[in-house]
Amino acid sequence: MNAQELYEKGFELRCSGNYGEARKALQEVLSMEPGHADAKWQIGLIEGFEGDFDSSMATLKEVVDANPSHVSARYDLAMTMMMLGMDAEACSQFREVLRLQPDHEKAKQQIIYCD
Repeated sequence: MNAQELYEKGFELRCSGNYGEARKALQEVLSMEPGHADAKWQIGLIEGFEGDFDSSMATLKEVVDANPSHVSARYDLAMTMMMLGMDAEACSQFREVLRLQPDHEKAKQQIIYCD
């Protein structure tokens, strides 16, 4: 399998809740393509779904730092920050999501909780 096929497999496994197998597939993608932002983003989501919010936030932040226009990772980082009570930081991320993609419906819904 090439990296894209492995990513799709990992994504499908993550969506079906098979986090362990998804993580393996996504880590294999990263071994093939270390800069694969979507694979790292999916791993960050898995960490959050498994309850490791600190690791999730760190992974999502790595994705956003390396890929500032990755709107999905930035939105998920903002949501994680909001869940952890980091409201000011989350609001800053929501504002950036909306700057990058003004029609982002979920960010528009969340920004109402910001000053």
